[in-house]
Amino acid sequence: MLDSPRGRRRKYCKRSCRQRAYEQKMLTEGTAIPADALILSSDEVSVLADRLFTLRCAAEDLRTALAEGERLDALARLADDLVAAARDAERLR
Repeated sequence: MLDSPRGRRRKYCKRSCRQRAYEQKMLTEGTAIPADALILSSDEVSVLADRLFTLRCAAEDLRTALAEGERLDALARLADDLVAAARDAERLR
C-alpha cells in the first residue's frame, strides 16, 4: 500500500492564509497591479527606508575603518554591526 496522501497538496497552511490570499486577489483584480505585487503602507515603506539607511551607514563605517587601518577587533565589531543591520533590513514587518 502506498503511504502518499490523497488528493492535492495544500496550497495554504491555514484557512486564514487562504482568506488573506483571496482578499488580495479581489483587491487587485481588474487593476494594473500585478497579482504577485507586494503592497506596503507608507509607514512600512518609511520603516524599510530607515533600515536600509542604517545598513548603508554600517557598510560605510566598515569601509572607512578599513581605509584608516583600524585594528582587527574594531573591524570585527563593525562587521557584526553590518550583519545585524542587514538582518534587520530583511524583515518587512
